[in-house]
Amino acid sequence: MFISFEGIDGSGKSTQVKLLAEELGEDAVLVREPGGTAVSERIRGLLADPELPLQPFPELLLFCAARAQLIQEVIHPALQEGRTVICDRYADSSVAYQGGGRGLGTDYVRQLCTATTGGIWPQLTLLLWVEPEVGLARAKGSDRFEAEGIEFQRRVAAAYREIAEQEPGRVRTVEADGSVSEVHEAVMSELASARA
Repeated sequence: MFISFEGIDGSGKSTQVKLLAEELGEDAVLVREPGGTAVSERIRGLLADPELPLQPFPELLLFCAARAQLIQEVIHPALQEGRTVICDRYADSSVAYQGGGRGLGTDYVRQLCTATTGGIWPQLTLLLWVEPEVGLARAKGSDRFEAEGIEFQRRVAAAYREIAEQEPGRVRTVEADGSVSEVHEAVMSELASARA
């Protein structure tokens, strides 16, 4: 099974990804986006640098390149072996951040992501939902996306809402403003429901 976690900055994704991986044990393959391969990690460094003046379309293409490398090296082989892949962000992030946040258009970015992933999308996407003001207050980093401010985060959040409304079978929204354990319980409940 291929599971991804999504959400605005400060939604608690990375914490919940690790908890789910621990819960599922050795069968789980944990990856992050961008990253997970030598090439993708180098691309991650470029994308995270707040001093690098990237325009929206080249930024999108870098994310797609990192993702394509991760799919070929890690995700596709793991799925072929019957393992569970848990991804901290995936193509929905591009749809939300570059499509919604950067204004490239969600439909356009979704089409490009489908082409560059070979049509590989998660079977289950857990959208950890917090209001943009809460997420930005929680965020601890200083990467280019957190530095964009509240209006950018609101556009990203609106794009995530749109994704969830368009694909309710795949994307499950989990309210993420509770405690870590409460959110984990909600994640496990959604996973059980998806597997049923």
